[in-house]
Amino acid sequence: MTTDETPAVRPGAVRTGPPHETAWFSELFAAHSGALYRYFRRRLPSGQGALGPDAEDLAAEVLATAWRRRDDVPDGAELPWLYRTAGFVLANHRRKARAVPVAEVPDAHDAGADVEDVVVRDDEVRRALAALSPRDRRILLLHAWEGLGGEQLAVVLGVSRGGADAALSRARARLRAAWADEAPEGAPAPQASGA
Repeated sequence: MTTDETPAVRPGAVRTGPPHETAWFSELFAAHSGALYRYFRRRLPSGQGALGPDAEDLAAEVLATAWRRRDDVPDGAELPWLYRTAGFVLANHRRKARAVPVAEVPDAHDAGADVEDVVVRDDEVRRALAALSPRDRRILLLHAWEGLGGEQLAVVLGVSRGGADAALSRARARLRAAWADEAPEGAPAPQASGA
């Protein structure tokens, strides 16, 4: 027997009521599918065809996982849970990826690229980010690109709020140090919000 009323559950609490159903998934999809697509788009190589289909496919894979594991998705922390799952999906995708032959790499810059893509392509920024550990890079990108902070970042990282704040602070400090080592003389240091 099902009812139209869903009991209120505080964020992070273990769900004791009926499992999430189609209406819940429709709301989840409407609210977060765009954010997942942008998450993958920012992290995938920009070779021809890679952005659109791969980003869409990977976002769909995360949403399919959310449907299959709907009882595990915490109420009130759906987006951080989706980002955490997206990190695993992206790691699996990268392991399966094959190298792009040099002959297929475009010579000209894509004039239609969005600002975020142009910033990531910037050589100095890429070198500074590349000097960081994968964890530091992930923390900074989740914060800067996805807008996660505090509680949401803690959920994605699987740590306490204090642990997430400390990890973000350390990652910012390491980015400033990497920037100082990599940037040309006189180049301004990157400004991280809250730093």
